[in-house]
Amino acid sequence: MRRLSKTTRRTTATATAALALALGATACGGTTGPASGGELSGQTVTVAGVWTGSEQENFKKVLDAFTKKTGAKTVFVPSGDNVSTFVGSKIEGGNAPNVVMVPQVGVLQQFVKEGWLLPLSDQAAKTADSTLAPVWKNYGTVDGTYYGLYFKAAHKSTVWYAPEAFTQAGVSEPKSYSDMLKAGRTLADSGRPAFAIAGEDGWTLTDWFENIYLSQAGPEKYDQLAQHKLKWTDESVVRALTTLGDLFKDKQLVAGGAQTALSTDFPSSVAQVFGPEPKAGMVYEGDFVGGVAKGQFGKKLGQDAKFFPFPSVDGGRAPVVSGGDAAVVLKDAKNNKAGMKLVEFLSGAEAAEVWTGAGGFLSPNNEVDFASYGDDTTRSTATSLIQAGNSIRFDMSDQAPAAFGGTKGAGEWKLLQDFLRDPSNPQGTAAKLEAEAAKAYGN
Repeated sequence: MRRLSKTTRRTTATATAALALALGATACGGTTGPASGGELSGQTVTVAGVWTGSEQENFKKVLDAFTKKTGAKTVFVPSGDNVSTFVGSKIEGGNAPNVVMVPQVGVLQQFVKEGWLLPLSDQAAKTADSTLAPVWKNYGTVDGTYYGLYFKAAHKSTVWYAPEAFTQAGVSEPKSYSDMLKAGRTLADSGRPAFAIAGEDGWTLTDWFENIYLSQAGPEKYDQLAQHKLKWTDESVVRALTTLGDLFKDKQLVAGGAQTALSTDFPSSVAQVFGPEPKAGMVYEGDFVGGVAKGQFGKKLGQDAKFFPFPSVDGGRAPVVSGGDAAVVLKDAKNNKAGMKLVEFLSGAEAAEVWTGAGGFLSPNNEVDFASYGDDTTRSTATSLIQAGNSIRFDMSDQAPAAFGGTKGAGEWKLLQDFLRDPSNPQGTAAKLEAEAAKAYGN
């Protein structure tokens, strides 16, 4: 929802002042009361994460289950999108949270480099070995040490649509990218522009790029670009930007045009398709769109809100891009033992199954019962995620250093917003992306 997380991705950032108050008032609102007699009775575990709205409420239910089991009191603190800046300031102020739900691989690696994290316990590592595909454990490992447990996953290759809009326009689910744009223009002709695009949140634009790039260029080049072993000025990048630019400049395809898109955040983009006054027929983002459509607008998934897989581009394979939020334990926090116990709890199927029924959540844990998901749509997405195993490609911008791939108003997020505003020069955008990437990766 980066995410919502980009992930899972990231929804609207919370005001800095509110954040400071929230973390300062650990004994006040947003807490879960302790159960008597548990092994952690009398201790408080503070958890920071990007989640807002229904995602935050559902995660608090998971924390409630931990409280019931251990007696620990829990506090959730919204971090806003700039997780690294938020955590750095809390460590500096001597007020570090115990556990952070990190939505980007690059940020997790940065935390390790800064010396902020404790390696996860043997128990958490052992559970992860048996319940996660190796790719998920690898993304949480830095220099051979396991630091981040992936608790929430995102399937970021899903295009959501309003079935009544498709019926009215006489279009069906497209099987290729060009068919999707053709269907979008038919939608516009029938009175509803194709896509609500959340251009105010730069991470959504990186997701568009990544799906196009993975399908057009293939997984090998995707991995090279993710590690900056391939330059952003490569012809494959220019080609993907050109493809994306053709979408951005078409007012039939972008609801309200670029200016409207640039002032639309992620929750609003979902509202434009599934809210009371629909303005578009489709919204591309991860599986977590379903959670918002269901939780905030009462839509029945598979009936009032449907999705199709992001289609193949120019004859390539249909992309499967994922994201996720990893639980890490901060070295400088009080109650480290209690923080580690929370991560151990999150590593089991029991914790995930608290959230699965509520929607807007996928677990990478292969022991989670598919029957625990609340609807067939989410169940099929979860099945596809688990079955993809090691073939999944993690969100590219989430693998990048935060300065390039995970900072509001900077790096890739800002440059793709600029490109949405004026998509006339894909080569020029590629050159700017390369300059920023070279700075951030240091190579």
